Amino acid sequence: MIFTNSRGESVEFGDSPFYLQSINLGGTAANIQKQKSPFLDGSIFLDALLDDLEIEIEFLINYPFGGYGDISKARELISRVCNPKLGPGELTYTNEYVTRTIKCVSEYVPDFPDGESRKSVLQKGKVTFVAHDPFYQDQTDENYKLEDFVAHFHFAFHFPVRFASRGDSKILTNKGHVPTPILVEFRGEAVNPKITNLTTGEFIKVNRVIPKGYTLVINTDERERDVKIIAPDGIEENAMHYIDLESSFFMLQQGDNRFSFITDGGRPEVYVRYKNKYLIV
Repeated sequence: MIFTNSRGESVEFGDSPFYLQSINLGGTAANIQKQKSPFLDGSIFLDALLDDLEIEIEFLINYPFGGYGDISKARELISRVCNPKLGPGELTYTNEYVTRTIKCVSEYVPDFPDGESRKSVLQKGKVTFVAHDPFYQDQTDENYKLEDFVAHFHFAFHFPVRFASRGDSKILTNKGHVPTPILVEFRGEAVNPKITNLTTGEFIKVNRVIPKGYTLVINTDERERDVKIIAPDGIEENAMHYIDLESSFFMLQQGDNRFSFITDGGRPEVYVRYKNKYLIV
């Protein structure tokens, strides 16, 4: 287990000097949302919402050839890295099969008990993390580029004339246990760009001309939901008010999802990124 805080400082629980003794990876409770109706036996299932996930790590600091000063410095290191005041960091779990991460924050200041647990060359300790988003994720993003084609030429002309639009479709697979948000980038000139999950019929459309050299970024994560236009010099413009009113900030459903993008002009490069999300490791 490696915990990296918001300042980029890390501590690894595994081998010397921080021996991982035990870990409880959690089994978060589910709040079942239900509805009771007249004359109905039982109730109607509506949804299941997961509580925060708690992860408890017990470890042993051991410096067999050191002294109490080394133990003291190690306690200070863990307390600094796992400081709850720094907010959420990232916990990375690795075994011989998978590597997965989860965003979490230390729920308490790390605990170092006295008595038999504290000696001149060793020290027992415990740290408890809480993940407000209770899902583990792959360490790296799934990243796909949607290719470009031209369509919708009409001859002979009838008004209104639509000369051409550009777009593509591709199957994206969510290998996780739950739906996951997506991050979409339209890089370069685009007129009224639109991306659609053809599997569900949901779409996001931005009624705006994106100039050449600019990037439109759409993030559907409900914790970080955002639509912005980034200029070549890095200046960001809030573009939420350009969203078509029939749009929805949809998620990538479990399994195969056929995605398409379309624009009324321009030739942007379009990328879709996401992470598979899991209930366990």
